[in-house]
Amino acid sequence: MQDKIICLPKRVQPSQNHSSVSNVSQAVASTTPLPPPKPSPTNPVTVEMKGLKTDLDLQQYSFINQMCYERALHWYAKYFPYLVLIHTLVFMLCSNFWFKFPGSSSKIEHFISILGKCFDSPWTTRALSEVSGEDSEDKDNRKNNMSRSNTIQSGPEGSLVNSQSLKSIPEKFVVDKSTAGALDKKEGEQAKALFEKVKKFRLHVEEGDILYAMYVRQTVLKVIKFLIIIAYNSALVSKVQFTVDCNVDIQDMTGYKNFSCNHTMAHLFSKLSFCYLCFVSIYGLTCLYTLYWLFYRSLREYSFEYVRQETGIDDIPDVKNDFAFMLHMIDQYDPLYSKRFAVFLSEVSENKLKQLNLNNEWTPDKLRQKLQTNAHNRLELPLIMLSGLPDTVFEITELQSLKLEIIKNVMIPATIAQLDNLQELSLHQCSVKIHSAALSFLKENLKVLSVKFDDMRELPPWMYGLRNLEELYLVGSLSHDIPKNVTLESLRDLKSLKILSIKSNVSKIPQAVVDVSSHLQKMCIHNDGTKLVMLNNLKKMTNLTELELVHCDLERIPHAVFSLLSLQELDLKENNLKSIEEIVSFQHLRKLTVLKLWHNSITYIPEHIKKLTSLERLSFSHNKIEVLPSHLFLCNKIRYLDLSYNDIRFIPPEVGVLQSLQYFSITCNKVESLPDELYFCKKLKTLKIGKNSLSVLSPKIGNLLFLSYLDVKGNHFEILPPELGDCRALKRAGLVVEDALFETLPSDVREQMKTE
Repeated sequence: MQDKIICLPKRVQPSQNHSSVSNVSQAVASTTPLPPPKPSPTNPVTVEMKGLKTDLDLQQYSFINQMCYERALHWYAKYFPYLVLIHTLVFMLCSNFWFKFPGSSSKIEHFISILGKCFDSPWTTRALSEVSGEDSEDKDNRKNNMSRSNTIQSGPEGSLVNSQSLKSIPEKFVVDKSTAGALDKKEGEQAKALFEKVKKFRLHVEEGDILYAMYVRQTVLKVIKFLIIIAYNSALVSKVQFTVDCNVDIQDMTGYKNFSCNHTMAHLFSKLSFCYLCFVSIYGLTCLYTLYWLFYRSLREYSFEYVRQETGIDDIPDVKNDFAFMLHMIDQYDPLYSKRFAVFLSEVSENKLKQLNLNNEWTPDKLRQKLQTNAHNRLELPLIMLSGLPDTVFEITELQSLKLEIIKNVMIPATIAQLDNLQELSLHQCSVKIHSAALSFLKENLKVLSVKFDDMRELPPWMYGLRNLEELYLVGSLSHDIPKNVTLESLRDLKSLKILSIKSNVSKIPQAVVDVSSHLQKMCIHNDGTKLVMLNNLKKMTNLTELELVHCDLERIPHAVFSLLSLQELDLKENNLKSIEEIVSFQHLRKLTVLKLWHNSITYIPEHIKKLTSLERLSFSHNKIEVLPSHLFLCNKIRYLDLSYNDIRFIPPEVGVLQSLQYFSITCNKVESLPDELYFCKKLKTLKIGKNSLSVLSPKIGNLLFLSYLDVKGNHFEILPPELGDCRALKRAGLVVEDALFETLPSDVREQMKTE
């Protein structure tokens, strides 16, 4: 409307005290004529209304209207539309600021983006549909879990209902199997990328609660604003009046001082103000309900308990902080979004996807290309640093050994029973779970188990039930305090165990090893330098034929070893042996054929060694021996003699007594000459005399007809004897010598050696 207020001069009744003529004349001049008397009900009088002359022009009326609008009209009646506009803007700002603030809007937009992709992903449908295809034992476990959870829900507290917003889903989500076909490679990669996004998003969003705090603050601000608006509007709505009296001192300009004004918008503003109060009240009640929802429910914690029960995916983790708050918010729209989103929080679901991708990548033909023969002469399949174990492995029925290295979350399924020839399993830094049917198969068929671990918790607990296991190899750090290390206590149940190897840091032989000693044939303890004490338990291992005590910081040969009458091989590598006077006690070990005392600090060999007449292999390499006693060569059954890396200067001629000698090494010593008696050892096949101080190689070397490997490199030879041509088994590949020295041989000898 063009005019906000319309004013007219108002007549004022003269005072009774004014009796002077001048006052009367002034009052008459400054006021309008009196209106005709009103007719009374009893005496109606018809009077014709006539306009009153005010002598005011249009500009003066406009001026009066403006003056009265500014001074006489109440501010609430003037600014009511602007107040409504300002209030609306404040409410809009409160409601939308958290959607525009960078710290919150980025989280919300990213969450909505990921949520939509997770909802529409084909993997979500497939993962949920697989619930109906679970194994029977998994279904039984789920059934038991459901019964327990139902008991909890039916309790008086109803804790699950209060803490779980997804309880609002009444029906079970079932997906048709036909819609959950095999994913193609592109869909699998997209699902894999979604898992990574969800992990990173959760890691980032769960760190703080900026969304929750901002939502609470803006809701509290809206409630306070609502209360203020209701309070002051209710108090001031009565100030909006249609008729307003205006008294302004402008008599000199207009001739009038008192005016009666009409506020043209008063009626409309009055009605609108009541409507506005109603609308704000409704909005305020909504804000109050929101505030109640914020504080009544724990919105910074979100439980997927109901989803876990319904889908059977038991490892969906509960979330907190802003992640939980956003899930609570999305539940208000549709709880199904949270349910389908939860699939991407599950490691089980992720592992299934990886398994599917693995199966597509590692076909049976590709796996067969990796087959090789291992040290045990078994057909082995090595798999290293994969994301899981491909199911296609169990289609290679000829497999005899399976080696898994650095593979997390390995699940051995029941289909392993298809590998009828499987006898050996190696697990190197793998976390392994096993199906009950697969365990039954391994109990009957597995012969060799090798486990390499960084943490004792990586030791599979099911290995103690492998009753037909014959060989067990453990590599990893065990507890220094063996009495508290109950991890190995169950070895006593391995009744068929024959070979036990422990490469660790044990300070004494575990009691569990002693418990299986009655049928143990070979035991290897490779320490990392930790001193091995209390070896009296070795006496109980009466059937032990091979014993290795490597890097155990032994200063003397343990006396308990001399009680092992069945012992055939003894290896004391990398210890701290300086004296071996106890070697005389080995004469009681009639079956001892192999003695390895290499990598120690032995300075001399006692004469008692002549009593070890049953020895066939003897190693004194990497010691500090300077003199070889002639009594050593009275052990005339020796076939293998290693004296390399010592300080030996002289080889006694008694070496010729060793008629069974096939391997002889004096590499890296200080020998200046070789006795001719050495060449009486006609069965010698390997001779290593490199890195010494030899200057002449005897022509009698031609007597060694079976010699196939000769190392003479690193000496002071000027020429090689042509008699090397008589060693028909010696070829160029088996002759380790400088190229220039090889050229000193006759050409026919060189050609003979070069021919295969």
